[in-house]
Amino acid sequence: MAALEREVWAYTDSEDVVPPPVLIVSVKRGGILLGAFDGSGAMKGFVYSIPSLKDGRLAQWSHMLGVTRDARDAGLGLRLKLAQRERALQMGVTLIEWTFDPLQSLNAHLNFTKLGVVVEEYEANVYGESSSPLHRGSPTDRFVAEWRLDAPHVERRIQRGDTAVARDASVASAPLVNRSRHEGSWLAPGPSDLTLDGPRLLVEIPVGVAELQLQDPALALEWRLATRAIFQHYFAGGYRVVDFFLSRPAARGHYLLAR
Repeated sequence: MAALEREVWAYTDSEDVVPPPVLIVSVKRGGILLGAFDGSGAMKGFVYSIPSLKDGRLAQWSHMLGVTRDARDAGLGLRLKLAQRERALQMGVTLIEWTFDPLQSLNAHLNFTKLGVVVEEYEANVYGESSSPLHRGSPTDRFVAEWRLDAPHVERRIQRGDTAVARDASVASAPLVNRSRHEGSWLAPGPSDLTLDGPRLLVEIPVGVAELQLQDPALALEWRLATRAIFQHYFAGGYRVVDFFLSRPAARGHYLLAR
């Protein structure tokens, strides 16, 4: 797994990798570590979580989900998360939390559309600097995802799979906080409206931020700071993120915020 961490995130500093002794000890004391292997026995992915407390109740903090590049279009990340859910429920745990980058649209699609998480916490630069080129030049801002394993809406999302769902009119008519603009081959953040007060709001992000980070780190940083201001403002006003809509043809996605 330590070797796979280096492969997935391209770490060059050993301090960024969770070392095997920590994995061994935490699994012996309630952590969950699951690996996915191909027919030859090669590891293609893993999910790892440690015991945690949330409001005095036992939970799991999912620290890492990693899948090799050649296995990322096979639904392996979803299968690992569902196996993690099953293991947690067997332990009597009904909440798993983790952080993820709000600008990573494919992660958002997995977390909201397929797993049914909700988000009401935004942490600015939570991990500090990293040796991964995926993080370089941009603060490691993260959402804190709450996955309530036995909630009815979570079970519906899991059972639905990839089946499309019709959105009601209140979603389609929700005002957009930030309308992007084209800047070369990428979308750039437009002005943000922090005066909105409706029951539902939409926040736009671009698709392909990992590539943007490598090709135009200044524009990636612009997106980071613009969306940070939006989420921190509206979270403080009682909103939380409840869904995500991905449009690959339009190269953008939209978070749905609700009070």
